[in-house]
Amino acid sequence: MARKSSGSMLSALRLTFLFAGALFLLPALHGGAAAENEPALPGYVIEQFGKPPVIPNGQLSQPVQAAVQTAFIDSVERSAWGEKQTAALSVISESKDARIAWIIADLMRFAPGRQLNNALAVAASNLLGIETPTQNQWGKITDQLIAWDIPAPPDYLKAKRAIFTSIVPQWEPLFVEGDIDWRHLSWGGVLIDDRPFGKTDEECNCIPAADDPEVSSAEEATWLEDDTVVFGVAVNGEYRAYPRRIMEVREMVNDTLGGRQLGIPYCTLCGAAQAYFTDRLPDGIERPVLRTSGLLIRSNKVMFDVNTYSVFDTFLGKAVTGPLAKKGLTLEQAGVVTTTWGAWKKAHPATTVLVEALALGRDFDFRNGRDAGGPIFPVGDVDPRLPVHEDIIGVVTASGKSVAFQRTKAIAALTKGDEVAFENIRLKLDAGGVRAIDADGSNLGSHQAFWFAWSQFHPATTLWQG
Repeated sequence: MARKSSGSMLSALRLTFLFAGALFLLPALHGGAAAENEPALPGYVIEQFGKPPVIPNGQLSQPVQAAVQTAFIDSVERSAWGEKQTAALSVISESKDARIAWIIADLMRFAPGRQLNNALAVAASNLLGIETPTQNQWGKITDQLIAWDIPAPPDYLKAKRAIFTSIVPQWEPLFVEGDIDWRHLSWGGVLIDDRPFGKTDEECNCIPAADDPEVSSAEEATWLEDDTVVFGVAVNGEYRAYPRRIMEVREMVNDTLGGRQLGIPYCTLCGAAQAYFTDRLPDGIERPVLRTSGLLIRSNKVMFDVNTYSVFDTFLGKAVTGPLAKKGLTLEQAGVVTTTWGAWKKAHPATTVLVEALALGRDFDFRNGRDAGGPIFPVGDVDPRLPVHEDIIGVVTASGKSVAFQRTKAIAALTKGDEVAFENIRLKLDAGGVRAIDADGSNLGSHQAFWFAWSQFHPATTLWQG
């Protein structure tokens, strides 16, 4: 994610597009003198972010409604921002209704011009009672909103849909009610891949998925160095390696291995490659064809099915909006082993591997480059039990409990011959990586990820202590 999109799209980010269709909802927001109780937050959140403001409820006062009209509605109609709008924005920021800061933050993600961004940042900061950040204003304000768990304003989805779809109309089918926290959704800086299955050879201004990718034998893959990072998948005795170099370009592969159909997302921001079975589904459900939406939730890619435009929780494999959510679809995971090409082909010499052409001539290393300093998109608070970018092996037990194994500790223990287990889960070394198996030896859907990502989507996770 976060690659530059076309200049033609960015040039369309004008004030009219930002405000039209979204802020007509603001006069109906609730505010006023009464206040809700402060949410119970972990101590580490208070230590890092401070105490949240009191959240008002009730109707906005007449002066604030008038200020909303002037600052947003009138500015849209006139396509201008002047002294009256600046004064009105000041009245809004003094209303102390922190919920409005969510919409301001959404506008900031697309707002053109430093002056307007700073004005919006000042208003949002005043609503939250924090010092206005001078750098990465949108990111820091959004982090604050997430960490404090500030409630969304009424009709928030309508406002957010209007803002986002004025920029990328193809997102319209994704912005529907469902089991998704729309507050946390943001833009990753790229456009949606909405090409039908089998059309991935057509150019797109997106992160291009690969369908039924061409593969070669290990002997033919002379372009790969032994220390190249690959994601290994095994299904029904067949093995395939997905080089990270390719997955950083594609981020999504729809494939067939061992007689099973798979959807394989890779989130560069989370350090997580996962594999989902997309066949043998309940009656009436067509194979989901997974694509990258260009959207993020707490720095995790948002994937969707291009056939039904159902959004999936990428980490959980659960459909959260659209027809597949209504049918309660959750995809079963296959295990993914993160290792090196040399170790994988030695352990599984009959493996196949994606061909070099799929990298499209690119060679990224986001982990050791762009992402080396930590998450580049807002994530809010992070469970402090491990560093944010610590590698873990995550898996869910038969009883439904999520557990994370610190990779370095698990490998050290397994190398010594110690058992690494939790409930029905047993870890074993596989080609220099780690795989989770059940007590009967069958593979489980484990994968490697950064701690910040796993702990966000599995907030009640157990951390194996050894």
